[in-house]
Amino acid sequence: PDIDPPIVNVQTVYPGASAGVIETQITEPLEDALSSVEGIKKLTSESREQLSSITIEFDLTEDVDVAAQDVRDRVARVRGRLPDDIEEPIVSKQDADANPSLWVALYSERFSTLELTTIAENLFKDRLQTVPGVSSVILGGSKRFAIRIRLNSEQMAARGITVLDVERALREQSVELPSGRIESWQRELSIETRGQLKSPEEYNDLVISRDGDDLVRLKEIGRAEIGVEDERSVARYNGKPAVGIGVIKQSKANIIDVAKGIKAELDRIAPLIPEGINYNVPYDESVYIEKSIKEVWITLGLAFFLVVFVIYVFLHNGRATFVPSITIPVSIIATFGILYLLGYSINIVTMLAFVLAIGLVVDDAIVVLENIHRHIEEGMPPMKASFLGMKEIGFAVIATTVVLVAVFLPMAFQTSDTGRLFIEFAVAISFSVVVSTFVALTLAPMICSRFLKEHDENGKHSIFLSFEKWLNKQKEFYQRILRWALKHMIVIFAI
Repeated sequence: PDIDPPIVNVQTVYPGASAGVIETQITEPLEDALSSVEGIKKLTSESREQLSSITIEFDLTEDVDVAAQDVRDRVARVRGRLPDDIEEPIVSKQDADANPSLWVALYSERFSTLELTTIAENLFKDRLQTVPGVSSVILGGSKRFAIRIRLNSEQMAARGITVLDVERALREQSVELPSGRIESWQRELSIETRGQLKSPEEYNDLVISRDGDDLVRLKEIGRAEIGVEDERSVARYNGKPAVGIGVIKQSKANIIDVAKGIKAELDRIAPLIPEGINYNVPYDESVYIEKSIKEVWITLGLAFFLVVFVIYVFLHNGRATFVPSITIPVSIIATFGILYLLGYSINIVTMLAFVLAIGLVVDDAIVVLENIHRHIEEGMPPMKASFLGMKEIGFAVIATTVVLVAVFLPMAFQTSDTGRLFIEFAVAISFSVVVSTFVALTLAPMICSRFLKEHDENGKHSIFLSFEKWLNKQKEFYQRILRWALKHMIVIFAI
């Protein structure tokens, strides 16, 4: 089932800060401001290098949208107490569907991770985002192009230069500013100031400081080279450089349909992939869901078969067995319709409810059928037997249904995590039992009156006759024990 707990997360990035600085300057002020938000169930925080993360879990009765807005207001109030050079705090709602439901691994021995990232963004990401039901596509283990500057601390110390001096020189000299335009009565020219450094050679010639006529350039205290933004992590697939492409589905989208659409789009992309690059789908959540649902369908069919078989063994009448065989699918299909109107999905929980419901929905029909069948065996015409049989036990069938509904339906009104998980379970069973009662009191007697034949002892197979005689002996034995127990109630109570 689609269950999203009311959880809000606040993340703040402070470049270059240690975990201790993050805790004292960001996490603690935010915690003080957020602790008074109404409806908080649990507040946890994590401070690590360059990142502060605060997770707030609210009571299940709280509206997550309202809670997120309250958190944003509190963060805005305390923003002035936080360092100026932090990135703006990000307030987000935790969504169960925010995690990728499918990962595509793009890997190669010939291409670098930087080249794989370019192909993943320009070829895969844009096309996969157009698949129906896809919310977004993210990249994992990707690398971005960057000019990396490696400084020599000894050379810097000898010249009295600090890292801040290098940073200031980069900000002042590697810029790209609008320079206006030149206009005349015949033409208009745009002026471009090419101040943005692009190659390692240009960065190496960057002037860091002046000492009279002496210029200290970057190449004298270090070097610039082509690299990637993040060198601290490496992604590999089967030992080869790789980039992961994660597909996040929309909250109401069917995960199986989305996975099929993604795989179909991958087949269309395959001819466009450069030679030497391969892809695979190492993780697909829909595979596990499909297997689970398939197993439940098998269980559902097996339960239906066993129920019908047991009925046939005890009634040894094919026509009589046909009656509950009809009531089971009618009750289940009607319950499917009710769940559809309520907006519930077909998932593991509802399917398990139907497996359990098969044994319940057939009870009412069996009771009605057995009573009608008994009257027919006593020589009563099917029409009269159907009317009288239903009239005799109609109240008992309704009472049984009320008891079952009273047992399962309260689960739908629980507010705990478990209660929210089993709402659809309780509703599915309750409605299936109610529908089965209606079918047992209407459809079952009608079928019996039209479909069953008058009692014919000669039409029974010898095996069934022997089984019936054995059952009658067991019934007589039980009657003797029951009569004895009723006469010796004190002994029974003592036992």
